[in-house]
Parts: sequence; structure tokens; C-alpha cells
Amino acid sequence: MKDYYSLSEVADLLGKSKETLRRWDNNGKLTAFREPMSNYRIYRKEQLKIFDELEFMFTPKDLGNQVTPDHNYPVLELFAGAGGLAIGMEKAGLKCVALNEIDHWAAETLRINRPQWKVIEDDIRKVSFASYKNKIDVVTGGFPCQAFSYAGKKLGLEDARGTLFYEFARVVDEVRPLVCVGENVRGLLNHDEGRTLAGMKSILDEIGYKPLDERILKAIFYNVPQKRERLILVGIRKDIDIDFSYPKPYKKIYTLKDALKAGELYPTDVPESEGSLYPKSKRDILDKVPPGGYWRDLPLDLQMKYMQKSFYLGGGKTGMARRISWDEPSLTLTCSPAQKQTERCHPDETRPFTVREYARIQTFPDEWKFAGSVSNQYKQIGNAVPCNLGKEVGYSLVRFLNEAYKAYGLEEKSFDLDQVAMEFSV
Repeated sequence: MKDYYSLSEVADLLGKSKETLRRWDNNGKLTAFREPMSNYRIYRKEQLKIFDELEFMFTPKDLGNQVTPDHNYPVLELFAGAGGLAIGMEKAGLKCVALNEIDHWAAETLRINRPQWKVIEDDIRKVSFASYKNKIDVVTGGFPCQAFSYAGKKLGLEDARGTLFYEFARVVDEVRPLVCVGENVRGLLNHDEGRTLAGMKSILDEIGYKPLDERILKAIFYNVPQKRERLILVGIRKDIDIDFSYPKPYKKIYTLKDALKAGELYPTDVPESEGSLYPKSKRDILDKVPPGGYWRDLPLDLQMKYMQKSFYLGGGKTGMARRISWDEPSLTLTCSPAQKQTERCHPDETRPFTVREYARIQTFPDEWKFAGSVSNQYKQIGNAVPCNLGKEVGYSLVRFLNEAYKAYGLEEKSFDLDQVAMEFSV
């Protein structure tokens, strides 16, 4: 770890905006120093000791989160997508029993890569999981963020009907796992002024699960070369009085070079693959953007032409006309690499990242194949939980389950998946 950090780096570390840090500097909460030549704000490492979430920066070495499971712990995954979270769970030693996914090509991706997994390609609203009751230790799911209609001061399960969180909670209630894990975008924190998240916790409480304080996990601290954030919401079944600890972050920050070149993350350079192209008008603009730069690095007339009305609005919009440099993590990947205003341009070539480059930035294994058209593959990868982040969350689950099984004398769950009768109606 280095001794000085830029404003941008500290904002990333704390999950705060640069504007917040500037305000803290002005009011004395966290005073920045100025670089003599550039006058940029910088911070001494020692100043960051006041933040509990940055404790990992001051430990002698990365201790890691790895733990070995004492038993086979079966997992049911909902909204499974292309398998990013499931791969992570598998790497942590958990056993994926069944995965539900409505998108055909994502479900096909799961079947191609893991024929032994039970892939239920159907609308979750049409599926009963009652036959899995008391046979599953963990239910996971990346349910979409949807607002609820409130009926009184305390939101109940029935108030969430019609939303996919209702289906997540309904399945948890049917299956009765020891622990459930929901994941979502950071925006859920403030969705409907925080009421949506509060409603979700209220529902977990109603169905017999203690909701823990949500946690924003920044992928760059979990061996992922990407500035992606995921909100994790954990519910512990109320008859299980065991603490759950979120994974500890790592000091090492991986960059785009680590993702696409041979090194610690991957033993070889990224394989060649198909990819999208920019239209000529966008390519002409991005040709003029240096690695690590964005639209502000263009001549003023081109800034105004490219940004149009957005040029006059507030905010940095640092993802627009953005070329990633080799020595930084990628910005969050989107579902379409060439879509307007969220460019993620290759450092050396004026093009979007290819499918396999996308997959590497999300820490998918090179052997993981994606079904469907190129645009569908991008969508699957862009929507995924980074595999390495999923693995670290998986380690936290293994540690929790090891302690729960030992404390309560639980018996290992074992059954033939082929004999599990699935009922396709609720």
C-alpha cells in the first residue's frame, strides 16, 4: 500500500462522491493536502485510520477469507443469470443444487457449462420450490429493484405482491434455508428514499429471518479489476443465533492489465473473441481521448458537439467518451459496451472490449462459454455478479454454516437431485 492517495482514490475507498470529500475538506472533517505542482487534493494514508471500513489497509498482511466447508452445503439460486454468483459459490465450496433463470440464453449458458446443475428455465412466479423445504442451506438471488405500495406503517409480504422481491421472499419462506442472501445495485440504498430497502427488511422479519445491516461491497477490494459495487442483504433464520461476518477486503487492487494480460489473475493473455464496434462518428471522437481520459480531454468544440445538452448540466459524467488505461481498474461494465454515454474503450485500440475481455473483467473463467448472439453474451456478462466477489461472499457463508452446524448439531443434507420433484405452479 502506498503512503498518499488522490481524491478519486479515497472516494473509491470510502464509497463516497468526490463532492462529499471536498465538503469534508472545507469543513475540516478530512483535510486534504495540495500537490505542489498540480494543486490536486491528496491524503496521507495515516489520515484514513479514522474510518473503520479501511482497517484492512493497516493490517500487516492480507489474511484472506478462505475457509474449508465441514459439510456439503446446498444452495438454491434465483435470478441466476449467466452464473457469476454461482461460480463464486462453487469456488468457495458450496454446492449449487438448483438455479432458476427466465432468460433462455442465460439458462442455456448454465446448462452448457454445468450439465450437473438443475437449471429451471421458467418465470419464478410459476414455480413452486416446496419440494426443497429443509433441504437447502442457502437461498441467493439478485432480484430487480422495484418499489412497493405501502399498506400501513409496517410492510408485509402481501404488500410486495407483483414484485420480484416478493418472489424471492416467497421462495425463502417455502424452502426455509438457514440463511438467505439478496444482492442488488447500490441504488437500492436510496430507492424511494430508503423505503424500498426498509420494506424488504420488514418482509424478511415477517417470514422469520433476522435481516442484517446491508453492506455495499466494492468489487475492486475482492480481486476484481473493476469498480463495480453490489449491495448485499443477508437474512438469518431466527432460530439460528450465529454471527455472520461479511468478507474482509484485500489490499491488492487489480487493474485492466491484470485482467487482460498474463499474470496473477490469469496465466495467459485474454483469448481472442468477437466483439462490437463503434460507429464511425463515435470512433472519430474516441480516437482523440487518451488512456485514462474522457470527454473533458477533448478540444472544447468537440466536447460541446459530443455532449450536446449534457455539456451544460452539472456533474462530471466521467463515464462518457471514456478510454480505460492499463494501470487502472475498469469502470463498471454495462450490458451493451457501445451504448451511448457509457463507453468503456480499450486502452490501445478504439473499440469496445470484446466478449472474452468483458468476461475477464468480471473474473469469469476463460473456459466458461456464453450462449446466444454477441449482444446477448454482453448482456449476460454485464448483468453478472463478478465471480471473485461471489467467491468471497461464499467464504463468509461457509464460515457461518460451519459454525451453525457445529453449534446446533445439524445433519448434512443429502438427496438425489434427479429425484427431487419440481412443481411448476404456485
